[in-house]
Amino acid sequence: MEDNFKFKGRRRILASELKKKGIINNQIINSIETIPRHLFIDPGLSEQAYIDKALPIDSNQTISQPYTVAFQTQLLNPLPGEKILEIGTGSGYQTSILDFLKTDVYTIERNHNLFRLTSKLFKKLNINPVKFKYGDGYKGLTDDCPFDGIIVTAGSPYVPENLLKQLKIGGRMVVPIGKETQVMTKIIRISVKDFKKETFGDFKFVPMLDKKD
Repeated sequence: MEDNFKFKGRRRILASELKKKGIINNQIINSIETIPRHLFIDPGLSEQAYIDKALPIDSNQTISQPYTVAFQTQLLNPLPGEKILEIGTGSGYQTSILDFLKTDVYTIERNHNLFRLTSKLFKKLNINPVKFKYGDGYKGLTDDCPFDGIIVTAGSPYVPENLLKQLKIGGRMVVPIGKETQVMTKIIRISVKDFKKETFGDFKFVPMLDKKD
């Protein structure tokens, strides 16, 4: 399935809805209008691609609600050329937004089936993360740190200490923390040992797992 005027029109409507919900970063709005979300899901669900809701993808995972993706990205506020680590590549939709924003994306996926499918999709759509790794997100990427930003796209029951260590001074991490329901949390590294934490309400994510399939 390719892109068409119908889907482009629906993306414009979705982008307008997200603006009304508080997404004010114009580049993020542009990414929502531009990126064909229907290509990141099963073709049988394509008619639902531009409704603001999460949808199932392979391996019992989900593609997050567009508002959630845009909200997390807005909190992270990634700038062109920054090194951004994404934990949980999933469908690749969040990765594609970070790529659209011209960041240097490093992304990890622990589910091998998703890793394989998303690798193919990236090639098809010409999405080029600096590194796409199959592995344990809790470990991060020690060889490539420090990062300007880290975005976690699955619910973590606790603050991932390994990832905090991989932030630059002044770097920020956006992570949903909790078991049943998660609290969206932004953590900024103030110094080697000091961090500032802010919270931004409740969300629902699939759980972050600490073992590879």
